[in-house]
Amino acid sequence: MLLHFIFVIKEEDLPHRKDEFEYVKSMAKFFQKWIKENFSISYEIQCDEMITEPRSILQKLDSHTLLDDHRQRGQEIYHFYLTHFRPLWTDCTCEGFHAENFGMALWQKPKNGYDELFLAEKNCTTVCHEILHEMLRQKKHKRYIEDVHDLQTQHLFNDLPFIQYDENYEITENKPKFLSMDISKIDF
Repeated sequence: MLLHFIFVIKEEDLPHRKDEFEYVKSMAKFFQKWIKENFSISYEIQCDEMITEPRSILQKLDSHTLLDDHRQRGQEIYHFYLTHFRPLWTDCTCEGFHAENFGMALWQKPKNGYDELFLAEKNCTTVCHEILHEMLRQKKHKRYIEDVHDLQTQHLFNDLPFIQYDENYEITENKPKFLSMDISKIDF
């Protein structure tokens, strides 16, 4: 099975965001290990950039465009799009969207240059949220939407800390490179 991360980036931003794409590649490897350890599902990982050119207001990229791209690339592949725009519709509070073998999340650009902690807090946690929906769906967990949203609420409003990982994808108490939701709170 293949998990294909696609960093959707504006053509004009390409020269300035190479470090973020390197983070995406490292984050993809982190999730490869995280999924294997927590769900016993093995994925090969692939990472690419989807470079977008300026479009008219009537041709803006949206979730529908990415779902079409997903179908063209092959629906048996789990495609995860890291986008520069919010999904038009979502039932998630984290600005992401999921469907069978499909995920997308708004990828937030750090305000002051490359900021790894910002990427972990704002982006890695959102990606984790959407991946968790898909993993629980694949495991036929009946509450795969509700339980993830309940857990997200605990993380954001009830002081449940995210699990911190270092550059070797190991749990750490030091400054993290990656963050995941605490799935020990979900009975699956």
